[in-house]
Amino acid sequence: MTGNYETQIKAALTKYEALLRSQLERVETINAAGEAVDYTKLDKIVIGVCGGDGIGPIITEASAKVLKALLRDDVNRGRIVFRQIDGLTIENRVAHMQAIPDDVMEELYACDVILKGPTTTPRAGDPWPNIESANVAMRKKLDLFANVRPVKVPDKGIDWTFFRENTEGSYAVGSQGVNVTDDLALDFCVTTTEGCNRIARLAYEYARKNGKDRVSIVTKANIVKTTDGKFLRICEEIGKEYPEIHTDNWFIDIMTAKLIDEKRRTDFKVFILPNLYGDIITDEAAEFQGGVGTAGSANIGKKYAMFEAIHGSAPRMIAEGRGCYADPCSMLRASVMLLSHIGYQAESDRLARALDICMFEEKKLVITGRNTGATCEQFTDYVTETLESL
Repeated sequence: MTGNYETQIKAALTKYEALLRSQLERVETINAAGEAVDYTKLDKIVIGVCGGDGIGPIITEASAKVLKALLRDDVNRGRIVFRQIDGLTIENRVAHMQAIPDDVMEELYACDVILKGPTTTPRAGDPWPNIESANVAMRKKLDLFANVRPVKVPDKGIDWTFFRENTEGSYAVGSQGVNVTDDLALDFCVTTTEGCNRIARLAYEYARKNGKDRVSIVTKANIVKTTDGKFLRICEEIGKEYPEIHTDNWFIDIMTAKLIDEKRRTDFKVFILPNLYGDIITDEAAEFQGGVGTAGSANIGKKYAMFEAIHGSAPRMIAEGRGCYADPCSMLRASVMLLSHIGYQAESDRLARALDICMFEEKKLVITGRNTGATCEQFTDYVTETLESL
């Protein structure tokens, strides 16, 4: 080396050592985790409702309204409790300089499942300080290791379910990279054995229970050989325990192309992906269904679960006075998964059917995001009226 970088290298190594220790502690924690909670055996299920930022409170309130109507009997007898949690706004998070303020985190720990609106994550050039994504922080603190995103477009033969690993990969320590010098910056990618095991097994169990005969593992293991290579190897090993299911593996770049290949895309059923690739490709997939505004997701752990839209907080809509025209379908689709997860499958099926009717079949009202279409409240009432007819 022509320059003398010893001081910078030692500082970077000190930070890297702290990261290694924290991740090794995390490995011990996830290895010791017990069995997943059985919601059907709980006397009371607490659903936390977090509005978030931008259009978040609007679409989250709409979804909570539908859930309360569907679960009315159990709400009245106290088995289902809805709890409002208001502290996930960007203003409150910045005031505490925490991705999730401690008091808000305690409220989340007291819930069983969470219905969460989009939250703002500061970017370079934004007026907000650089704090970690609330989503990433929640997934790590509640150990929500699986992000499950379904995409279904019947008339195109598309019926996909994506299992995105949610707590590792390039996002695990995404706000803790190192600027070694003015000329060199490094970030880190994390892959653990148990992290791979549990996402793969959840995906294969889903495929088996739902009669899906194909699982596709998506990585860039030819280039990112250590972490992606480990992910691919473990997923393939678990796949051998499910001989009735065909397993194949794809690189992320060609998979993004195959999803738009009309001759090939209908072959795919279930996908398993590391964190970053899953985030990107599920946004692409959602476009087939009508855009990210129509797609919800589940974040599943062994003790907790969180359900959300896959899109952002749309601050421009609020700034332009168009918040009332926000599309609630993403949160309503997330609510379908919430109902199924806590053991209310019949109610989940009813809501899914009502959304199919309203979004794809009757289409008496259309959301455009502007005054050329229905408001969030009008569309939510349309879904509720459709539910009552089923």
